[in-house]
Amino acid sequence: MPSTITVTPKMIRQLMPPRSSLSRKGDNGIVLIAGGSRFYHGAPVLASIAALRSGADIVYTAVPRSIVTAVRSFSPTIIALPLPDDKLTVGSANRLVAMMPKRADAAAIGMGMSIEQEAIVALVKKMKETRTKILLDASALIPQVLGELSNTGSIVTPHAGEYRRLFGVDPGTTKEDMVSSVRKAAKEHGITIGLKGWINIVSDGDQTATIKRSTAAMTVGGTGDVLSGLAAGLLARMKPFDAAFAAVYINGVAGSLAFKRAGLHMIATDLLDGLPAAMKPFDRVK
Repeated sequence: MPSTITVTPKMIRQLMPPRSSLSRKGDNGIVLIAGGSRFYHGAPVLASIAALRSGADIVYTAVPRSIVTAVRSFSPTIIALPLPDDKLTVGSANRLVAMMPKRADAAAIGMGMSIEQEAIVALVKKMKETRTKILLDASALIPQVLGELSNTGSIVTPHAGEYRRLFGVDPGTTKEDMVSSVRKAAKEHGITIGLKGWINIVSDGDQTATIKRSTAAMTVGGTGDVLSGLAAGLLARMKPFDAAFAAVYINGVAGSLAFKRAGLHMIATDLLDGLPAAMKPFDRVK
């Protein structure tokens, strides 16, 4: 089996793109977060704030109209775009693309979202047409999208159950089995996979990185939404494999910082609070 990469802070610092002192709003990434439903309005909020904390300049948050007021109330930094339906339909997918003020560099889709199968396929096609890099999570992880994602620089971030649904195979439980399965699936489908669990496996089929979960407290709901937003923010400025493993590593550091403050009682918003300290060592300005 080919060797895996040992992720180090030095490696991430070298990969993190520097920010130009002459840059303007939008130069450091425009991100679309599409998620949420009548019962899950927190997921797209967590992802959106994480994307902003990644260093992205602009984040648009597309959610059903029924929850747009609740989403807007979380933070004045959220630019919420109201979708007409309570779930992602083909009509709302078309509406989303039409209402975008600017083309997004990257999009994270699926967090807390109710989705019609043909709608997520339609939205992925639309994103491809606008040359937007794509990250799919949660309910967007269905086999029907794999053909559309192939060789597009896309990321998927499943946990074990979503991995089985997406690829039709069990990823295994040992590190060796998971690495082998993820590497094979990534190679076959031409995508970057970030399998979440007690150990995180990130692979694009050629390169593979493993990052052990920083604390058992990271099982709390919402930590995956933070990861998706963070990865999408980095994807706007980085290569898919680099963005995926850097996001997993940084999310883990933020989790460790949250654990120091709150122990096993941490919640997902504690991760958001820890992201600036987790990312600051990698800041570069040219």
